[in-house]
Amino acid sequence: MAAAAAPGAVGTLQASRARLVAACCAPLVPGWRLHRSLAGPRVRPAMWARGWAPAAEGAALRRGYSSEVKSEDELRVRYLEEENRGIVVLGINRAYAKNSFSKNLVKMFSKAVDALKSDKKVRTVIVRSEVPGIFCAGADLKERVKMNPSEVGPFVSKIRAVINEMANLPVPTIAAIDGLALGGGLELALACDIRVAASSAKMGLVETKLAIIPGGGGTQRLPRAIGMSLAKELIFSARVLDGQEAKAVGLVSHVLEQNQEGDAAYRKALDLAREFLPQGPVAMRVAKLAINQGMEVDLVTGLAIEEACYAQTIPTKDRLEGLLAFKEKRSPRYKGE
Repeated sequence: MAAAAAPGAVGTLQASRARLVAACCAPLVPGWRLHRSLAGPRVRPAMWARGWAPAAEGAALRRGYSSEVKSEDELRVRYLEEENRGIVVLGINRAYAKNSFSKNLVKMFSKAVDALKSDKKVRTVIVRSEVPGIFCAGADLKERVKMNPSEVGPFVSKIRAVINEMANLPVPTIAAIDGLALGGGLELALACDIRVAASSAKMGLVETKLAIIPGGGGTQRLPRAIGMSLAKELIFSARVLDGQEAKAVGLVSHVLEQNQEGDAAYRKALDLAREFLPQGPVAMRVAKLAINQGMEVDLVTGLAIEEACYAQTIPTKDRLEGLLAFKEKRSPRYKGE
C-alpha cells in the first residue's frame, strides 16, 4: 500500500512545492507593487527629520535625552542623504524607560515599517538606539503590570506582529546593538538580517526569570541563528551575553570596542549599509527573499525558489545596465527597475 501511494505522495509534494515557489516569488518587478493589504500610510517627512540635527562627516549625531520625551519622538525615522541616500535609520528614544516596548512605541514601529516596506527608495534599514548604553530592554513592565490579564496576550501579539513586520521588510536590515538588548529587544534584533554589537553590549532572552517565555519570536529565531541546543541553554538559563560572547556563538556578525560617543555598533552598521548601496536594488530584494524562503524548506524546494527569484531579475533594466557598465568599465547606475 505504501509503495502504491508513493507516486501520489510525490505528486502532492511537487504540487505543494510549486505553489510555495509561486507564492514566494510572485512577480516583484516592474514597479515593486505590493498588495494593498501590505500598503500603509507613509511616515510624514516631518516625522523623519524630527529631533535630528545635521552631523559633520565622521561626527556623532547630536542627541537629546529627556525624561519628558514626547510620545511622537519615541521612534525617530530618518532618511539619510548624499552618499548615504537609500539608508533609513530607525532610532528608539525612550530613555526614561530603557527603550522598552510600550503601546505607543509598538504603534509607532508598526506605522514606520508599514511606510518603509513599499518605498522603492529604501535600500537598507538600520535599527539603533538614541539612548546611551541601551538598545531595547524588552516590554515595558511598568506598563505591563497595570494591564488586566486579558490585555497581556493581545499586547504581546502586537509586539510579535511588529517584529514579524520588521523581519519581512524586503530590503536588508541591520540591528546596531550599542547597549542592553533583553527580551523583546533581542527579539527585535533577531528579526534583522544582520546584527552588529559593541563588546560592552549585553543581550539575552531572560523571560523565564519572570515565569514566562519569549513571545516576540525568540523561541523560533534564536535556534535558527545559533542552533537548537545552545538556544535552549540560553533561554532555559536566562543567560545574558556580552558582545564578544554573542559573536562567539554566532548571535552577532561583528563586535567592536565601544567608542566615546557610544555608537560603535551604529557606525559599523552604517559602513555595512554603504557596502550594500551600489548593488542592484531588485537583486538585493529577491536575494533576501530567496534566502529567507529557502531556509524554511528542503534543498530541492529551495533551489526552485532560487530559480524563480533569479527569473525576476532577467527582464529588469538594472540587469542590462549592469552588463553595459561591465562592458564599459564604469560603475553601474541602477534605478531599481
